[in-house]
Amino acid sequence: MAAAVRLLSGTSRSRCRLSSPSCSQHRSLSTGLRLLARPRPFSLLIVTGGCYLGYQQYKRRGQQDEEAAPHLATPTQVALYRTFPTRLVSRAWGRLNGLDLPTWLRKPLYSLYIWTFGVNMQEAAVEDLHHYKNLGEFFRRRLKPAVRPVCAASCLTSPADGKILHFGRVKNSEVEQVKGVTYSLESFLGPQTSRSSDLSSSSFQEHLLSSPDTELFHVVVYLAPGDYHCFHSPTDWKVELRRHFPGSLMSVNPGVARWVKELFCLNERVVLSGQWQHGFFSLTAVGATNVGSIRVYFDQELRTNTPRYSKGSFHDRSYVAVGNQVKSATGEGGVALHKGEPVGEFNLGSTIVLLFEAPRDFSFSLQPGQRIRMGEGLGSL
Repeated sequence: MAAAVRLLSGTSRSRCRLSSPSCSQHRSLSTGLRLLARPRPFSLLIVTGGCYLGYQQYKRRGQQDEEAAPHLATPTQVALYRTFPTRLVSRAWGRLNGLDLPTWLRKPLYSLYIWTFGVNMQEAAVEDLHHYKNLGEFFRRRLKPAVRPVCAASCLTSPADGKILHFGRVKNSEVEQVKGVTYSLESFLGPQTSRSSDLSSSSFQEHLLSSPDTELFHVVVYLAPGDYHCFHSPTDWKVELRRHFPGSLMSVNPGVARWVKELFCLNERVVLSGQWQHGFFSLTAVGATNVGSIRVYFDQELRTNTPRYSKGSFHDRSYVAVGNQVKSATGEGGVALHKGEPVGEFNLGSTIVLLFEAPRDFSFSLQPGQRIRMGEGLGSL
């Protein structure tokens, strides 16, 4: 009898040993599925908290840089910076922005972004955070119609929400990106096809002017990550040419703009140029790190931050409007834009540069470093 009991006990233990691996595998598989289904809140908190602290340190450093005299990077430092895979990172960031988030994650993630960058969701057309399926939709959120009135008294209004980096007259075909740091007007806009090849760079500015009684002015608006990401037409004008410059995607933070000379000429940008009531007018959207995507609503052919491009190249497209269709043309024509009309959008935040011809008595109503909102007046005659 005792032998039978021992035999049965041994058999039972053998069965347990045989079944043990499958049970262990089952527990491991279940654990793995649970981890894949829902990330651990603590890990998410560590990552987002680290990003927030890093941004705050970067922001403080940028503020300190603005107060100090410009200290330009050496050509070697700029070349090293440009070797960083910022275009690849920006494309990856763009794909990440397009991934739909689970409903339970949207509110805490967007709330953290709102708190970090000071986003005013009361101005958003849709305030419910669960409405935005992914980060891209949240970044490109629309505003309520009444929160951005367009100043009727000013002939020129701000194309976007942001910070005024610099403004003034263009002198000797050199434009200031920030005080004390300049870039070449011709390098920024590219060669003019109609001008003769024997003109010197000093006459490039004069060639843009239509009258000896006018001058060339400029203003730079920096869009921070928390700002409204769409840009609008600053006046009534006609766009005749789109020129796309593929290039680097370095940061355009004011601290970096004070460090890298001709930063706006090195970065990818889309130049819209044409005519307004006083002559030459251009609006340029400058790309930046994680902002490789620049969209112009009336140009469906525009593709920015492509994997391959030729250094120093640019791509032109002339516009002519026929009804509601935009077609390429080499003759006269253009796309008519009205003051305050939506023109395009960035994927995160970046910079808008306005270059325009105006009578000599044009005066800006701005202060360096001031905050400005889309539709507010930039100056008057």
